[in-house]
Amino acid sequence: MPPQQRSARTRQRTVLLVGIVVLLAALVLAVVLGSLLTHGRHEGSPEMLKWKDRGTTKNLQEVILGRCYNFITAQHPELGDKDCLKIWESLKDAFIYKNPCNITPEDYQPLMELASHPIPCNKSLFWSKTYDLVHRYTKSNQNFLTLEDTLLGYMADRVSWCGDPSAPGINYESCPKRSECESNPGSVFWKVASKTFAEAACGVVQVMLNGSVEAGAFRSSSIFGSIEVFNLDPDKVSEVHIWLMQNIGGPQSESCLGQSIQRLKSILEERNFKIICEDNYRPVQLLQCVHNPDHTDCRLCTNST
Repeated sequence: MPPQQRSARTRQRTVLLVGIVVLLAALVLAVVLGSLLTHGRHEGSPEMLKWKDRGTTKNLQEVILGRCYNFITAQHPELGDKDCLKIWESLKDAFIYKNPCNITPEDYQPLMELASHPIPCNKSLFWSKTYDLVHRYTKSNQNFLTLEDTLLGYMADRVSWCGDPSAPGINYESCPKRSECESNPGSVFWKVASKTFAEAACGVVQVMLNGSVEAGAFRSSSIFGSIEVFNLDPDKVSEVHIWLMQNIGGPQSESCLGQSIQRLKSILEERNFKIICEDNYRPVQLLQCVHNPDHTDCRLCTNST
């Protein structure tokens, strides 16, 4: 065979071998990329993000904006300089497209700065296991404010939200409970907001606890017991008044002399607070009796001379 023919055949074989190698490499790359993409879709699919708590509130943006505008225009016009659109954006940025078990207090700092406002002295009212009663009371008595009566708490009260790493970045089907992961969007928000609320308190502060809870009115695991009580400033707060409320009809599980209340008093005394504890604080009990006027526990409320 002439040298030129041998050289041409050699070049053809070389080109063929290179083509086969390139084709095989492309096939391997396609398989690897396909596997990665399929795995990514599987990890981010809704089926893989089923949590035990309710999902993000429907129309969350409209709910937050509506509450914000209502608060600063109808209820507290003195806060009219608050930018509700920026507040919504800062809330959204805190959780959208994020792993709902990896939220940090720093995620909410811009929101705290935008939405926080001064709390007048002697008005701060804390609570634990008395949600319905304490908010009925603040609605009837404007001299006291719970966290839910501030802009931050009002916007977020009984609303839920959490993110999802995949589009659309918000999980409307389910969100993690605290038992599933501590650093979920709701738990972290309320911890940060509660810390901010406690740090702002001044003068005489009040706390309404439930004396009908069998496990004890004061619980170290509660938001009040783990965060708020330790963020009250002894240089700003002069006294802590404890209102220990039993349910109408009982049970009367604990009084101001009870074990958990003594534990709370010890914590407060160690931090140099003056303490007053009152069983069934009369103004709140009268409100309870409005809803239970014929109950024997309310007879004192209707006695006449």
